[in-house]
Amino acid sequence: EGVAIRAGHHCCQPLHRALGYSHSARASLYFYNTKEDVDRFVEVLEETLRFFGSLGNIVDGGEGGNGKDGDDEGFVPIF
Repeated sequence: EGVAIRAGHHCCQPLHRALGYSHSARASLYFYNTKEDVDRFVEVLEETLRFFGSLGNIVDGGEGGNGKDGDDEGFVPIF
């Protein structure tokens, strides 16, 4: 899709622990990125969130990730 991110701890394990997360994903921007680059990233991010959100429907028979039955209490993106 032309978008790359990095997943892992990003040297912030204390923050992850405080927020109750084990890892995160990070996108980095720099002065050479254009508005179009950022717009494309947001578009792909939204597509990705829809995709992973739809997986809950497959896993639990259509209920979605709702925090019940031992799932991850729903996916919460942090921007």
